[in-house]
Amino acid sequence: MGAHQRQKSLETGQKVWSFDIIVADGFVLTELAAITDLLRIANRTVAQPPFTWAYRSAKGGRVASGSGAFVETEPFVQKPDVDFLFVVGNADPDSPALSLTQTIGSYTYRGCKVYLLAEAASRYIRDNGSDAGGHTTHWENSALLRERLGMFDSSHAIASDTGPVVTCAGMGATVDVVLALIGRLVSSATQMTVANIMLHEQVRDFGSLQPFSGVKPTMTGDGDLDHCIRIMQDNMEDPVPISEIVDMLGISTRSLERKFKTFLATTPNTFYREMRLSKANNLLLNTTMSVREIGLACGFPSGFSGLYKSFFGITPFAVRKSRRAGGDGE
Repeated sequence: MGAHQRQKSLETGQKVWSFDIIVADGFVLTELAAITDLLRIANRTVAQPPFTWAYRSAKGGRVASGSGAFVETEPFVQKPDVDFLFVVGNADPDSPALSLTQTIGSYTYRGCKVYLLAEAASRYIRDNGSDAGGHTTHWENSALLRERLGMFDSSHAIASDTGPVVTCAGMGATVDVVLALIGRLVSSATQMTVANIMLHEQVRDFGSLQPFSGVKPTMTGDGDLDHCIRIMQDNMEDPVPISEIVDMLGISTRSLERKFKTFLATTPNTFYREMRLSKANNLLLNTTMSVREIGLACGFPSGFSGLYKSFFGITPFAVRKSRRAGGDGE
């Protein structure tokens, strides 16, 4: 029986949704707060609080965050009976405490929807040999998976819903994920109220890309490469030819190409194009700009729709139509 069919109710008939939140030593406090504070705020904005939650860890007891704050947890149960599970990362994708395949299975078997944040998502991908293209994680973890294991080449979305398990970038994107859930379970009005209280200007669609500084790290450790990327970021609408960029840098075209290949496994032109397409995707998902306006804003005065489809596998018009029809992106 799925989570939607296993709702608990108060005597008044108000649906109550239950959450387990798994934390491990060194958990990321930002992510935990994003979950519990949004649920808490939602509870005080409606007549009957719709959310309950419990903190859990393998053995129970006090668990410390990476920043030194503590939470008291209850131990895992063999037959969990909740609607949703969140697993909070702890900045260490190698942590044994995040190897939770069996535990996650005990939740999904009973129809629970599971959300894995950042390192928890990375560990799930690694442990299960999952198709990386169907999942996401924080860009730092994605880079580690690629460099160490030769896997994971995702679109860097803030979240990816593949059925019973949702993988998420974590950190600030956790707010968007929980707001989307509040909007679906309670109402869009409640979602908007919670977002306003949090001073969160816009709820990003799951397909929104992580900010570009994360998608392709600009702090490469190479001064010329960092400078080149800053030039590209500052000239999205009117792209600067690579020949002019190398003149600004005072290096040869071949030297710049070697740097991009060594540090980013791509070419300068491909990198520049993907950066502009990433910006275009965010504008498409999160603004009301027309497709033509988006193309112009990202340096594609012509042929934008065809290039977008070749990169993302769908036309920008179809994405815009799907977003208007689908609501929260799940």
